[in-house]
Amino acid sequence: MEKKLYKIEEGKKVCGVCGGLAEFFGIDPTLVRVGWLILTVCSNAPGLLAYFICAAIMPTKPKNTVDAE
Repeated sequence: MEKKLYKIEEGKKVCGVCGGLAEFFGIDPTLVRVGWLILTVCSNAPGLLAYFICAAIMPTKPKNTVDAE
């Protein structure tokens, strides 16, 4: 089955981008959030702009999608 990148609704903190990336790569969402925060702080905010661009571009995960684990 083909994996697709989506924003998540359940368990999201802001827009669901980090949770969607974590689900796609099969890692803990907290690690993605911390990594994104470090990127944003160390690069003087381009990470924040990238986050909101991703939030605008990434589709939201459909409710009827079942995770194959």
